[in-house]
Amino acid sequence: MSQDQSFFSSAASTAGTARQLRTYGDAVSGSPGRYKLLLLVVGLAVVIAATTIGQLRLNAWYEPFFDAVKNKDLASFLRQLVVFTIVAIVLIFLNIAQTWLDQWTKIALRDCVTRDLLVQWFAPRRAFLLAGAGPVGSNPDQRVQEDARRLTELTVSLAIGFFQSTLLLFSFVGVLWLLSRGFVFEFDGRSFQIPGFMVWVALIYAASGSSLSWRLGRPLIELNAARYAREAEFRFGLMQANEASDGIALSGGEEGEQARLEREFDGVIGLMRRIANVATRLTGVTAGYGWFATVAPIVAAAPGYFGGQLTFGELMVVVGAFNQVQQALRWYVDNAGNIADWRATLQRVMDLRQALLAMDQAAPSQSRIAILEGEPVLALDDLTVHVADRAVSIDEPHVAVLPGERVLVIGKPGTGKSMLFRALAGLWPWGTGRLRLPPKADTIFLPQRPYVPNGSLREVLSYPCKPSTFQEAAFSRALERTDLRHLIPSLDRVARWDKELTVDEQQHLAFARLLVHGPAWVVSDEALCHLNEDDRKMLFSIFDDELSKTAVVSISSNDAQYGFYSRILHLNAQPRAEASPAPS
Repeated sequence: MSQDQSFFSSAASTAGTARQLRTYGDAVSGSPGRYKLLLLVVGLAVVIAATTIGQLRLNAWYEPFFDAVKNKDLASFLRQLVVFTIVAIVLIFLNIAQTWLDQWTKIALRDCVTRDLLVQWFAPRRAFLLAGAGPVGSNPDQRVQEDARRLTELTVSLAIGFFQSTLLLFSFVGVLWLLSRGFVFEFDGRSFQIPGFMVWVALIYAASGSSLSWRLGRPLIELNAARYAREAEFRFGLMQANEASDGIALSGGEEGEQARLEREFDGVIGLMRRIANVATRLTGVTAGYGWFATVAPIVAAAPGYFGGQLTFGELMVVVGAFNQVQQALRWYVDNAGNIADWRATLQRVMDLRQALLAMDQAAPSQSRIAILEGEPVLALDDLTVHVADRAVSIDEPHVAVLPGERVLVIGKPGTGKSMLFRALAGLWPWGTGRLRLPPKADTIFLPQRPYVPNGSLREVLSYPCKPSTFQEAAFSRALERTDLRHLIPSLDRVARWDKELTVDEQQHLAFARLLVHGPAWVVSDEALCHLNEDDRKMLFSIFDDELSKTAVVSISSNDAQYGFYSRILHLNAQPRAEASPAPS
């Protein structure tokens, strides 16, 4: 890469980080827990400042203590031990307080960020649109759970380390500068002084280590981000294989599944090897820097001590101050890898948040369906739904479904039935024409496979409302009516019902949910067309009796009417000249 390319790449990276930091700040500042977090941060700042004062006092203690040791002054020696004990006890309590505040700040920050991500993710339509948004929509669960945890913990740890190291640096640089005034050097028969000699030695020593560490550690930013993405894909593959274990076994696909997972794992291992190589080179710098720092202050201060300008106690004060400055400056060296890791997680988490916020914005050139909600009718006016290279429409330009009507929409496989279903749900806005939709609270949408959330059966039946919204007896009646009476004793048991119940039982549970909610409108995406005869009779009897005033719009590839539907519509798909702007 040329110098110009390197410069522009670095500038773009810096601009991207600044934008991600602004997004991070927005997530925290808009959280209900921001005031609690602010109090914890203020408490941390106070404790760290008090600890720095204690360390300054401890460094000043070196001079009288080591002078007492050199002079064999027992009384002064014992007196300084008492002073040390007092200072040490105070510092111990401050360290305990800092640890407590550190842990609670991490908890509070994670609470703010994770709750904000959940709010953004599950805003209307966003979760659905994110699934088709490309790489940023891959494994959002990993970004919200693991990456957000890592980001918030690193943020607190690095912020505390940065603040503490910077405070120590400025505090002890002054001490080191004052102690350097006694250093007199002789060269060619002449004496001269270098103002702040020990400070310059410390800065040069640290700057050389920091610059080298940063150059070696910088590739870790992209490598860690890529690794987290690969880890998420591998974890998703494992979960998918576990979920489909019966299908894999029935197909005899174990060997192929193993090979697929091993290929994904090879990608993870490859990145881990590259990270290990970079981390090893980085450790060579940080370890060498640390070991040489043990003797560096003594060597630098030796001319002053052997020249008689420093007492033994003053030498120890100089060494202590130098070590504190080195410890502060070394933070930037030792944490090069953690900073790279932090930037990688910041990128993954904030890219997700930025993508979610952008879901509500559409380019002016994109054709969008005009959607009016809260109408007393379900009406389609010149509606065309854009799907990739196809335009999907009903054979009638103006369709109005009134309360209590039963309408069947028939479409051949591949005509975009599911996209029409999503458009009627207000999830798919790409297309032309106008949709007038009844209130969401009065409508239930039945996808091809029913969604069974985790929780108690009572919560499943009342989803997305709270169980307290409905009468207690409604749940038992609904289960009884849909041949699920054996589940009545388990209404309050929390379980993975999508695993415990058969596909037929899950379908019956969806019918029971209709009875509990009593919607005015039901829109189905082939959920009613593949029922066996007994289930179909049961469902139609529910619509004839308990839900007789409910309007039904059933989208299906099956043209069987069963004497239930009062109107038949047909779905057509025509090729489009331009590709759809909708996410693929």
